[in-house]
Amino acid sequence: MSSAATPVQAAAAVPAGTVAMPEGGEAGGVGGAWSLVFHAFAENRLALAGVALIALIALFCFLGPLVYHTDQLHTNLFATNEAPSGAHPLGTDELGFDILGRLMVGGQSALEVGLAVALCATGIGVVYGTIAGYLGGLIDAVMMRIVDVILAIPTIFLFIFLATIFRPTLVLLILVLSSLSWLTTARLVRAEALALRPREFVEAVRLVGGRAPRIIGRHLVPNSIGTIVVNATFQVADAILVLAVLTFLGFALPPPAVTWGGMLSDGTNFLYDGYWWQVYPALVMIVLTVVAFNFVGDGLRDSLDVRLRRR
Repeated sequence: MSSAATPVQAAAAVPAGTVAMPEGGEAGGVGGAWSLVFHAFAENRLALAGVALIALIALFCFLGPLVYHTDQLHTNLFATNEAPSGAHPLGTDELGFDILGRLMVGGQSALEVGLAVALCATGIGVVYGTIAGYLGGLIDAVMMRIVDVILAIPTIFLFIFLATIFRPTLVLLILVLSSLSWLTTARLVRAEALALRPREFVEAVRLVGGRAPRIIGRHLVPNSIGTIVVNATFQVADAILVLAVLTFLGFALPPPAVTWGGMLSDGTNFLYDGYWWQVYPALVMIVLTVVAFNFVGDGLRDSLDVRLRRR
């Protein structure tokens, strides 16, 4: 009789929620695998630069207004369109608002929306994708066709339609962006679930009576965490960029709310008058923020590839 452990015995030996061990039984187990990820990420200079840049942008947006006090509620028509000076390091806009102060306040909404959209979209996509991938068959086919139908909707027309019938709010922007951002996450996580479903540790849990919610929540999702984290990082960058585009198109938060996209939209009306300071600072902040999150996402993806190659 063979001494190899049966799937039922294997399931009993694997604690619930344990991430699948790399093949070959590497020393250090899961901790060793994620240690490789950390060290590979720490050696990626662009990823570290992205983390540092995100931290600086967050400090600039949230702590900056506590140090650099400006009035963002009342217009000052005696200080309109002033060039950068000692009193206003980045000049003023057509209403007399200080550009530097508006950059700080506008960045708060950009980061808040980006992080909220990434969290909501990732949560929806993970649940939807793992259910579709684990159940498979007809249910999977129907669920994925729903995703395809939503992806086929021209988003630009949807945004223009929403801008004409709704008064934009922060919550509405988050809901709209989240409802269109989870689709990619769902596809990626579904692919992970399809790959993990026939694995021995999943079959073992099923044989000992493990139900679908337990298998999905304690085995499939933890083993897909790398893909989820990387995609969530890119979701933040995409949400910030789309928010700027929406604001530029007119689907913006009403005054006195400030957004980088709104500053960019307003500033383009005065660019040909030589008031460059009303356009380029906001544009630079958008580009830097998106690039920083993309650097971090690329670094996480490369680090996780190192872990997979060591399996």
